[in-house]
Amino acid sequence: MEMKMGLRLGLHQRLVMTPRLQQALKLLQMPTLELQQVLKQEILQNPLLEEVDDMVDSEEEVSTDEEEVEKREPADSEEQIDWDDYFENAFGMGGANAEVEEREDFLERVPVAKQSFCEFLFSQLRLSTDDKQMLEIGEYIIASLDDSGYLTCSLDDIARTFQIELETVEKVLRLIQTFDPPGVGARDLKECLLIQIEAKGMGDSMAARVIRDYFEEFKQKKYLDISKKLKISLKEVQAQASVIGTLNPKPGLDIIAESPKYVIPDLVVERVGEKFIVFLNDRNVPRLRISQSYKNELQHNPEINTETKDFIQGKLKNAKWLIQTIEQRRRTMIKVMESIVEEQREFFEKGTVSLRPLTLQQVASKINMHESTVSRVTTNKYVQTPRGVYELKFFFSSALSTQAGGEVSAKSAKVKIKDIIGKENPKKPLSDQKIADMLEKDGLIIARRTVAKYREQLGILPARHRKEY
Repeated sequence: MEMKMGLRLGLHQRLVMTPRLQQALKLLQMPTLELQQVLKQEILQNPLLEEVDDMVDSEEEVSTDEEEVEKREPADSEEQIDWDDYFENAFGMGGANAEVEEREDFLERVPVAKQSFCEFLFSQLRLSTDDKQMLEIGEYIIASLDDSGYLTCSLDDIARTFQIELETVEKVLRLIQTFDPPGVGARDLKECLLIQIEAKGMGDSMAARVIRDYFEEFKQKKYLDISKKLKISLKEVQAQASVIGTLNPKPGLDIIAESPKYVIPDLVVERVGEKFIVFLNDRNVPRLRISQSYKNELQHNPEINTETKDFIQGKLKNAKWLIQTIEQRRRTMIKVMESIVEEQREFFEKGTVSLRPLTLQQVASKINMHESTVSRVTTNKYVQTPRGVYELKFFFSSALSTQAGGEVSAKSAKVKIKDIIGKENPKKPLSDQKIADMLEKDGLIIARRTVAKYREQLGILPARHRKEY
C-alpha cells in the first residue's frame, strides 16, 4: 500500500463546550437556594443587571413601558446597540427606603455559634476538678474521643505520654464517664451501655446483668441461651432487651449533631379540580432586568470614550444571555416536572403503592430533550406535592414484572414488603421466602434475594431477629 501526504476537505459536527454553555448547564443543575446566591453575586458584578422590585411598580410605569415597547425597533447588529430597546424606566437611586434598609441591616439576626463536643466536655471537666495534672490528662482524653464519644487510644499509651501510673489515668477516665451525655468516654459498646444503665440507677438490675455477663449472646439475639443461663423466661429476656434498646449506642452524636437542614422545594405541584398544576417555587429568586442607569449617562455624555462603550456593550451581552438562560431553565424544569406528573399520575392520586417504573430516558424522549439534561434538572431538587415533599429522583425507579405481564416500580414493592412485615405476627415473623410467595400471590414476581435486599434497604431485621416471645 502506497503512503503519501495530501489534503482533504470535509465537514464534521461536534459539540463545543463553550464557557457560556458550561455556565448554562451549571445554572440548570443548581437548586433554587444556590441559584439565588449566584444571581445576587451576578448583580454585584454586572452593573447592567438589576433586580425587579414588584413593590415599587405603579400603573404609570406600566403605561410608560407599553409606550416604549411600541417604539422599539430591532437593532441591526450587536455592535450597533439601540439602547432604547433594552432600557425601560428611570432607575431611582436612594430615597426614603434607604433609612429603612439601614435599620433592617442593623436589626439583622446573627446566628449564635454552637458549642462543640470537646468544648462541652471541657467545661464539665473544669467544673469537676482544679487539679492541674488531672486537667491536662482529662483534656488529652477528651481530645482522643471520636464523634460517637468513644475513646480511640489505650490508657497505657496515655500513661506513657504523661509518664504517670495507669491508675491515675483510669481515675480521670472514670471522672469523664460521669459527664453528660451518659456513656461518653467508653472504650467499647458494652462499657457504653453499662455506664448509661448505671447512670439510671439500674446497676443491679437484670438488664445490667445481661450486658455485663451475656453481651455476646445478647448481640446475636440468642435469647434462649440467655434464658437458660439466667433461669428466667424468654418473655423476661425480651423485656430486658427492650430496656437495653432504649440506651444510646452513640452518645456523642447527641452533642455534635448539626441543626436540621430544611428542604425548600424548587417546584410545587397542586391539584386544581381534576388537574395537577406545576409551577416554580422561585419567589425568593431575584427577578432580573436590564438596568437603565447607564441610559442617562450615554444621553448626556455623547463624548464617552470607546473603551467605556465596549465595556458597557460586553456587560449588556452577558446580562441578556443570563436572563435568557434563567428563563430557559424555568421552562425546562416545568416541562420535566409536567412530564413526571403525567407519567406518575396514579402516585399523586393514590400514593407510593401506585408508583410506576420510570427512567430518565422515557422523560427525555417525551419532551424531546437529552437524557443528561433531564438528569441535571432532577439532581438535588425537590418538589412539594399534595402527598408531601419528595426529591425528583424519587419518581424514577427500576421495574418489576407482574404475572399479568405488566410492570410495577421497585419503590412500590418496598412499600408492600414493609406493609406485610408491619402486619405479621411478631411471635411468628415471616421469612423472606414467605414474603416473596405472598407477593407472588398478589401478582408480583419477585425473588427471595430481592426481598432480602429491599428489606435491608428498609432497615428491617431478618425474621429470626424480629421474633418476639
